[in-house]
Amino acid sequence: MTLISEEVAWDVDGIPVRGTLTRPLGTGPHPGVVFVAGSGPTDRDWCSPLIPGTNCSGRLMAEALTHEGFMTLRYDKRASGPHAQENVRRLVGRISMQSHLDELIGAVDALCSDGDMDPGRLFVLTSSEGTIHALNYQLQAMDRRFAGLVLTGAPGRSVGQVARSQLLARTASLEDGDLLMNKYDAAIAAFMAGQPVTPDPSLPEGMRGLLLSLASPVNLPFSRELWSSDPAALLAKVTEPVLVVIGKKDIQADWQADGGALESAAARDGNVTFAYPPDADHVLKHEEQPRDALVAADVGARYNSEGRRLDPEALGVIVDWLSGQSRR
Repeated sequence: MTLISEEVAWDVDGIPVRGTLTRPLGTGPHPGVVFVAGSGPTDRDWCSPLIPGTNCSGRLMAEALTHEGFMTLRYDKRASGPHAQENVRRLVGRISMQSHLDELIGAVDALCSDGDMDPGRLFVLTSSEGTIHALNYQLQAMDRRFAGLVLTGAPGRSVGQVARSQLLARTASLEDGDLLMNKYDAAIAAFMAGQPVTPDPSLPEGMRGLLLSLASPVNLPFSRELWSSDPAALLAKVTEPVLVVIGKKDIQADWQADGGALESAAARDGNVTFAYPPDADHVLKHEEQPRDALVAADVGARYNSEGRRLDPEALGVIVDWLSGQSRR
């Protein structure tokens, strides 16, 4: 099936949010999927200036779903994409959970206002941090609620807990690892208390960079709100069907720790389905190396390498689940 791709835009606080809408050929109404990207400067295609390559999973997934008969809309957060540099100056002190929610509300409005899309079959597909924004939307929306949510690479613990577990794994083999983590914890405590953050010079460059980025005025108040957000607690309040997909080769969200927390939160309801594709990584690409051989920095650098493809099992689970929900 051939697809049609077009550019769309809407304003949030006077700043354009730009996106790509894809539609299948043929007469609608079609089911629709809004994409919500992951953290930092990740754009509509799930590309990032911090990671080389343009073979990005958001675009690949959107095109795959459109070939299956879904309209899709994916968008650049205002602090991502080609206009990020000019927008960031206007966003200092204004990035928050609410501003992310406003961008998503605009995306839903843009997709649902298209005459080819069936608003009764509206879904969302998220990556990583996008999980939190989609859950926040669902818990606050009075209308245009998602008929189902697909949460990929989903954190089940607070973002702060996930970040700490990743740092702990990297410092575990260092002779002064415990001391470094104590200094990191002290800096995080100051950050959460609203105090100035001055990373200890002995901390590794990556730790110092993380702490400074959290406390940067351009990221506040959002980074402090995000750090303590609890996705499992949010999921427990959602009543619509949810699919959680965490690959067993994902080294950012852990299928056991994060998946387990989400499973516990969803245990009271039978509306959440869990899938753990054995060879999918954090961005749903097929990963052939054993998980034990994966190193965070090397894996991240390969996310968008040319020739890498979406993991067929992860893609199949998502397509089958969305197709089943859209027929209800």
